[in-house]
Amino acid sequence: MARRKKGRDISGWLVVDKPLGMSSTAVVNKVRWALDAKKAGHAGTLDPEATGILAVALGEATKTVPYVTDAMKAYVFTVRLGVATNTDDAEGEVIKTSEVRPSDDAIQSALAGFVGDIMQVPPAFSAVKIDGERAYAKARAGEEVELEARPLFVESLELLERPDPDHAVFEMVCGKGGYVRSVARDLGEVLGCHGHVTRLRRIWSGPFELEDAITLEAIEKMARNPELDEKLLPLSAGLIDLPELPTTDEGATRLRNGNPGLVIAADAKFGEVAWASLRGEPIAVGTYKAGELHPTRVFRP
Repeated sequence: MARRKKGRDISGWLVVDKPLGMSSTAVVNKVRWALDAKKAGHAGTLDPEATGILAVALGEATKTVPYVTDAMKAYVFTVRLGVATNTDDAEGEVIKTSEVRPSDDAIQSALAGFVGDIMQVPPAFSAVKIDGERAYAKARAGEEVELEARPLFVESLELLERPDPDHAVFEMVCGKGGYVRSVARDLGEVLGCHGHVTRLRRIWSGPFELEDAITLEAIEKMARNPELDEKLLPLSAGLIDLPELPTTDEGATRLRNGNPGLVIAADAKFGEVAWASLRGEPIAVGTYKAGELHPTRVFRP
């Protein structure tokens, strides 16, 4: 018999302002402990050296993680020009240097090639799997890592400021799977000067913004206290970007049993992913078809 997980059946979202030097998994574990939660997960990994929005899902909210993970995200980051590292960030070893320092105009001109539907090669030191093993594990072992380019949609990439000739600060809005370190690396190559990320902060992720976030220090101070429960956002916060379709008591019963249920369509289109609600409470997520929602994920009351 499988051992039951200890902890409370608590559902919702806690938006964390992830600190520097801590992994996303470590943050989730800390949140889970602080809330004494039975189940927790996060929507979109941040590297240990990155800060900012890490949305932690608890209980039934973990079923909505894919919809936040797939959503657009925004980052502000600083690129050190003239130096390339093997990790594409400041933690790695220097592998190339250059005396070239591009002008602001040259940088602005190069940015156009990084907007829209692009192909991006992830950093060698990344969590991408190669034959079942993480790329960073192979790279740390000194193995040659070759990763294939992957499609990425970049909505915008803007130069915010140029503090000095060696540094440039950018803001990028992109879809799922974007590596800021790859942008810094590739932009440096296009500009003929090399480059790597020295500072990275995620400023929003799908429906979650920094104004929603709480620091890990504050979480630790409120740990195992009802005050922390009050900081939770509802399960539905992870579904804001999907159409909401009210249902009836009968429809809710059918949906909770995994069957198609009658819904009142507002702005959903045939075949679109949406969620059904009963008096504001999320019942299920699924595909809308001809007046019914066909559930793929059902939420327990």
